[in-house]
Amino acid sequence: MTALSRAVAITCLALCVLCAAKAQDLAPRAYVIAPTRQNAVVLSYSYLNGSLEFEGSVPITGANASVDLPTISYTRILNFFGRSANFTAALPYGVGEYQGIVAEAPRQAHISGLLDSVYRFSVNLKGGPAMSPRQFVKWRQKVLLGASIKIVAPTGQYDPTKLINWGGNRWAFKPEFGYSQRWGHWVLDGYGAVWFFTTNPEFFSHNQFFPGVQVQTQAPIGAFEGHLSYDFKPRLWVSFDGNFWFGGKTSLNGVQNQLTVQRSSRVGFTGSVPLTSHQSLKMSYSRGAYIRFGGNYDNVSVAWQYTWSGWPRIHPQ
Repeated sequence: MTALSRAVAITCLALCVLCAAKAQDLAPRAYVIAPTRQNAVVLSYSYLNGSLEFEGSVPITGANASVDLPTISYTRILNFFGRSANFTAALPYGVGEYQGIVAEAPRQAHISGLLDSVYRFSVNLKGGPAMSPRQFVKWRQKVLLGASIKIVAPTGQYDPTKLINWGGNRWAFKPEFGYSQRWGHWVLDGYGAVWFFTTNPEFFSHNQFFPGVQVQTQAPIGAFEGHLSYDFKPRLWVSFDGNFWFGGKTSLNGVQNQLTVQRSSRVGFTGSVPLTSHQSLKMSYSRGAYIRFGGNYDNVSVAWQYTWSGWPRIHPQ
């Protein structure tokens, strides 16, 4: 195996690790509304561990990854023309170990750094008007319809001369339509979305293997997600989660790689436990149900959330 082909193979390994780190979402109750002017800060930690599937696209065997992902996020509930809406900003940090056999030679690497920042705006379209805390106490959910847009900004660690980066050096956009309905203690959620990606204008470029510039593009990815959850009492619930995504074929300098088409699914469960009137703890576990290309890993996560209403008051001295 030539040095050039080995470099390309290791690049594909690194890309699959990053795909695992930026896993397809499993987020129950993403369109269930809250009273306006409410704020939430969430500190979460996810651990991903598992194998990487290449379907013969590169000469790599025995590939596996272990990734730690702490994240901090902030959410604000808004009144958007009389409808309940919210805005979320999140900043993840990654620490990853991965290894594999490339042309009968073992390869391994350790990387750490900031991932791309994530922003999401969601608005309720039916069933949930903007409400004050007093109004919200009397409100009972029936059918909710909503829409959202998630934006991944290229703010993460990226060096075009290196094989492995936490950042993608491109923008990603995910418009989504969401549905949620309650029957007593049961809540059913369903979402449909499409991921769109801009071009990475400097993919593994300006180095000894590629002194010029390489351009990488990726086709859209369609995604579906479903959740069935049960309330034991307010803020104490469990959910069964599942999703499916497809597409995402990549091209390098205009040449498509048919083997990089994704058709994958994950299943798992989530539980939320109230700690105090302002704090809660959310735990989740998911694993690959079917992985056509990418990371086939187990994901365990824990998140601590603190909520409050209004803006922090500043008392003059």
